[in-house]
Amino acid sequence: MEFLPITTAEDHRVQEIYTSYTTTFPVDEQRDKEQFTGLFSNPHVKFMSVIHESEAIGYLILWELSNFVFVEHFEVFEAFRSKKLGSHIINHISENYPGVILEIEPADLSEDAARRYSFYQRNNFSLIDDTHIQPSYGEGKKSLKLWLLANYTPENMEEAKKEIYDIVYH
Repeated sequence: MEFLPITTAEDHRVQEIYTSYTTTFPVDEQRDKEQFTGLFSNPHVKFMSVIHESEAIGYLILWELSNFVFVEHFEVFEAFRSKKLGSHIINHISENYPGVILEIEPADLSEDAARRYSFYQRNNFSLIDDTHIQPSYGEGKKSLKLWLLANYTPENMEEAKKEIYDIVYH
């Protein structure tokens, strides 16, 4: 499995990724096209295409923060799901970044949300905050109550949350 950086919005892979992103994630969890392409000029963002057996199978949008990495979006394209590839991707992230925080919908929201929570638990992530509010991504979009999960125990939870709010959602 390869993790290839995408450094410009003009990269040919970006359109396929954006199309899948807008299909997979709920509207309130999406950046609009302008915000999305703006990620490529943010020095904190690491955007990667995930390649398996010469095919693009998904992508990662990571934020490299002071002492942890925040996974804003992570997707295995629909055609490649249920093949344990997501676990390989999460293991790669955990091996390369000792501190990883991500957000998910509360497990009691739906069967899919419960399945997602179970997936992360199997991959050594645990619930660190069930009061997190993801700020609105913009006009017409709602703030969301999400859970924060991590593969470690942050020393200062409030500080970590403040950094996510100030840098990722500014």
